[in-house]
Amino acid sequence: MARRVSKTFLFVEDVMQLFGCSRAKAYQIIAGLNQELKERGYLFVAGRISRRYFEERYGAGDTNRKAPA
Repeated sequence: MARRVSKTFLFVEDVMQLFGCSRAKAYQIIAGLNQELKERGYLFVAGRISRRYFEERYGAGDTNRKAPA
C-alpha cells in the first residue's frame, strides 16, 4: 500500500530519502526533533515530524523536490 504524500508532515521514508540514510538513523533524527518539540511544550506525533519544523532546524529549502541522483 503506497503512502500518501503529506504536505504537513515528513515520515521516516521522507527523511531516509532526503539524507540518504538508514531507517534507524531516520528514526533517530525524527525522535530527536520530536524531543525538542516536547521540551518546548508542543504536541507531536511519534514517527513523523512537522515539515515546517524540519525545514527550520535543518535549513532545508523545498523538501518536495527530489534529491539529485
